[in-house]
Amino acid sequence: MQHDSADIADNASIAATARIWHYAQVRENASVGENCVIGRGAYVGSGVEVGDNCKIQNYALVYEPAKLGRGVFIGPAVVLTNDHFPRAINADGSAKSAHDWKPVGVDIREGASIGANSTCIAPLVIGRWALVGAGSVVVKDVPEFALVVGSPARRIGWVGTAGHPLTEISPSLWECPVTGAHYQETATDLLIEVQDS
Repeated sequence: MQHDSADIADNASIAATARIWHYAQVRENASVGENCVIGRGAYVGSGVEVGDNCKIQNYALVYEPAKLGRGVFIGPAVVLTNDHFPRAINADGSAKSAHDWKPVGVDIREGASIGANSTCIAPLVIGRWALVGAGSVVVKDVPEFALVVGSPARRIGWVGTAGHPLTEISPSLWECPVTGAHYQETATDLLIEVQDS
């Protein structure tokens, strides 16, 4: 379903089950997967890849060449940037054109969530199932399952696939209070889901 006021490029690839709301813009060569929701006034840049079951909330700006994995949540007014060293003009004072810079993207992996009004400064990768707290400024890669907040964002804990903070039940072993799933913290400061036997 596409609202009449949405601005969708003719060559954008939009799944039949995607919903695109009032005044949203989806640019050329962008792809939007099955069951996605793109909220009012959201922007999806040229060539951006949006996986199945994603939600891009109202007024979020997803600049090219961002990639969103399956089940990614982008909160209201989130900005995914694409220029590490932005300038309107070159050093000689001439207007900067598309030929004067190379876009870099934010790569958000499966199930990750970016809280409202956060900014992600490209280039960076946000790992699977990570959670960025509202209002954060992310300037470096975020590990899988990490809970990060602040400006600049820093890890303050871990979350499970349910999105809730995990509880440490023994040294380096964490539990989800919602699903009961267990996660193991590794020596490299990463978290892996433990398959209970």
